[in-house]
Amino acid sequence: MRFQQFLSQSQWPAFLRRKAFYADGSRTLSLRKLDFKQLFSSYRDEPELKDFVDYLDSLKNYEKSGVPKDAGTDSDEGFDLGRMRRLMDRLGNPHAKFKAIHIAGTKGKGSTAAFLSNILRAEGYSVGCYTSPHIMTIRERMSMGKFGEPVSAMVLNCHFHQIRQKLDEAIRLENGCLSHFEVLTAFAFSLFAQENINIAVIEAGLGGARDATNIICSSGLAASVITSIGEEHLMALGGSLESIAMAKAGIIKHGRPLVLGGPFLPHIERILRNKASLMHSPVVSASDSGIRTIIKGLSMCNGRLCQLCDIMIQVEKDFQLFIEISDLKMHMLGSHQLQNAATAACAALCLRNQGWRISDGSIRFGLENTYLLGRSQFLASKEAEVLGLPGATILLDGAHTKESAKALVDTVRMTFPKARMVLVVAMASDKDHLEFARQFLLDKRLEAVFLTEADIAGGKSRTTTASLLRDYWLQASGELGINPLHDGMAEYQQLLKNQFIYPDKELEGRIILLTEKSLEHSLRVANDFLEGRTKNQSRVLVVTGSLHIVSSVLARLRG
Repeated sequence: MRFQQFLSQSQWPAFLRRKAFYADGSRTLSLRKLDFKQLFSSYRDEPELKDFVDYLDSLKNYEKSGVPKDAGTDSDEGFDLGRMRRLMDRLGNPHAKFKAIHIAGTKGKGSTAAFLSNILRAEGYSVGCYTSPHIMTIRERMSMGKFGEPVSAMVLNCHFHQIRQKLDEAIRLENGCLSHFEVLTAFAFSLFAQENINIAVIEAGLGGARDATNIICSSGLAASVITSIGEEHLMALGGSLESIAMAKAGIIKHGRPLVLGGPFLPHIERILRNKASLMHSPVVSASDSGIRTIIKGLSMCNGRLCQLCDIMIQVEKDFQLFIEISDLKMHMLGSHQLQNAATAACAALCLRNQGWRISDGSIRFGLENTYLLGRSQFLASKEAEVLGLPGATILLDGAHTKESAKALVDTVRMTFPKARMVLVVAMASDKDHLEFARQFLLDKRLEAVFLTEADIAGGKSRTTTASLLRDYWLQASGELGINPLHDGMAEYQQLLKNQFIYPDKELEGRIILLTEKSLEHSLRVANDFLEGRTKNQSRVLVVTGSLHIVSSVLARLRG
């Protein structure tokens, strides 16, 4: 169904009313949309970025090495925001030249940032969006302008050489203590200021209170958003769910509105609301009773699966917010993504409440036209063929926590309710492997898990070995009373001889655990296993555990 079938022309987003054109005298509106094929074709080798990437790689990279204990807490052990402020001062405080929306949370930050950025772009604003990590190229972390493309290699390289001397001086004065993320964040803010953006959507890296992005002051903040609270980066954020909540709450600024995603545990929400009260910040929650969301079904849109949803927002406390969106076609799948969409819509309405021009049509268009690589991403049939897996249904999702694993299981259940499932998993060493495994092992449709390895942020120091992953999955299986078949058992050798084709009855109902360091081989064997095990049943091959394994698969698609 075309966009104009939902709205009259007067309700179209502002940039469409200005940019709309009719081809060959027809009444067909031509829309500029992000296309996955375009996205892949733009990510070729980028030798012009070598100086910039090498420069960043010379700095301490906590994504690669892991974050120290308590580094994200507002304490003596926490990251020193003073050096970030000194760096920004040396660059002329570019973050003071635009308004910002600051987003923190355990999960959902990137999706909420993408939804919100696209809403603002649909209204015609020039938006800078800063997120992490990237999937294919570091340019993804900085999208700019009215159409939200990743910053071009030429613009990035040019700006780097413009400010390199100031970066060198700052690194020298800080005795080399400035990190990869701090310098990249400062670079992004400087670039946004140079490009004269109207507003920036900024995703916090770790926690919030001591994150490098948390130099935004109340006068520059349009709103803060906290999407969720979970136990990721537990030791870096104080060791408890409560300390994590306090760290995330560090982005709340005096007098500026706070949007909560959720739902949160009651005592965790109290921590966030108490901090907001101390800061005299009005609060709106996307989980309040006045906000209702529903997934009504699935359909195909522009050749890709989407979910048909309704969002109803009616808030009368602190703010007067109202919108009703029926038959919303979202390419971001799952109830968790619908919650992220509602959170972004609440944030957009908060901005409208402050005087920002944001139409209902722009909110709809922004939510419907958001895509993110590696988030509930089903590969097209041609993409499966490129991977050497013709006919396979392949789902890529960077889930790596208990909560995101559960959301992924629910998404597979919604999209393919009768499908048998095989996983290909690689994970970083600092994740809760047991809880992650439990969420999948509880699903009766799981046939096998292929445990493999992927570099984390370009290195192996945080990579969990395939054999250690198997130990975690065996432990989780034992705790759940599941008796898996794994590649250290004699029974497995017999299964291998049969080439996984319709194993003997005594093997039926057994989950298979296999280790294989090669991702490519894991994908092929996993697909062969599914074909042999499921006969004519529907089946889905899920690649998950980290955005880094997703990145490795997508890299194979571009050759």
